[in-house]
Amino acid sequence: MAETHSPHQRSGHAIYDELAKTDEFRTLRSRYRGFAIPATAAFLAWYFLYVLMSTFAEDFMAIKVVGNINVALVFGLLQFASTFLIAFLYSRYANKNFDPIASELQARYDREVQR
Repeated sequence: MAETHSPHQRSGHAIYDELAKTDEFRTLRSRYRGFAIPATAAFLAWYFLYVLMSTFAEDFMAIKVVGNINVALVFGLLQFASTFLIAFLYSRYANKNFDPIASELQARYDREVQR
């Protein structure tokens, strides 16, 4: 069943376009980029270091640390640990720096849609 809108009701796209021009929206995007871009660059650098060392530093990566556990295995496991660490840090950062602004923008959007 199609929804009926009053002739004075604005579309969600129009409301979004207006909100996207606000200082709050720009702040939200800036904070997101401020975390996401450096975190992505750091993780990719760390990942490619692992790949390059596995390719070009085979002797180093083959060094036994404990028993049959070598440096390559430790680096590989640290890849998983760093992924979880970044996810944890992102969650904390988002809760503090994104969510309050996003909640306010969502509330403003919802108010405008209801008009």
